[in-house]
Amino acid sequence: MDIHQTLNELLVGLFHNIMQIEEKAIRSGSHSKMTGNDMHVIEAIGLEGCKNMSAVSKSLGVTMGTLTTAVNALVKKGYVERVRSEEDRRVVLVSLTQRGKEAYRRHEKFHEEMIAHVLTDLDENEQKVLHKALSNLNAYFMSQNMK
Repeated sequence: MDIHQTLNELLVGLFHNIMQIEEKAIRSGSHSKMTGNDMHVIEAIGLEGCKNMSAVSKSLGVTMGTLTTAVNALVKKGYVERVRSEEDRRVVLVSLTQRGKEAYRRHEKFHEEMIAHVLTDLDENEQKVLHKALSNLNAYFMSQNMK
C-alpha cells in the first residue's frame, strides 16, 4: 500500500472516530439529548458572556435561519439564554446557561485529553512536523470551503 492510500485511510478513519467518540463524550450524563451540532453552537457562543446572533452565525458559517433553529433547540434544552440588546432591540444576544457552561467545559476537557494523547512520546521536532502537516491539511480544507 502506498503512502497516499495509507494517509487517506488514516484521515478518513480519524475523522470518523473523532466524530463518534466526540458524540459519545458529549452525550454522557445529563447531556444525553445533546448533538454534535448543539456542541458546535455552544462552542461558538463561548464562556465570555453574551454574543450577538450575527457574530455566532458568521463564526459557524451558517445562515441566521439555521442558527435560530439551533438556538431555539438549545434554549428548550436549557443550554442557552436569549435576550434582546438594551441598546438596539433588533439585536438578539445569546449566552450559555450554567448547564451550557458545564457542557462547554466537558467538551473542552475531551479536546484537551485528545491533544495530550496525540503529543505523548513526540519530541519537539515531531510536534513541529505534526503541526505543519495538520496546518497544511487545514489550509486545504479552508481553500475548499471558499469555493
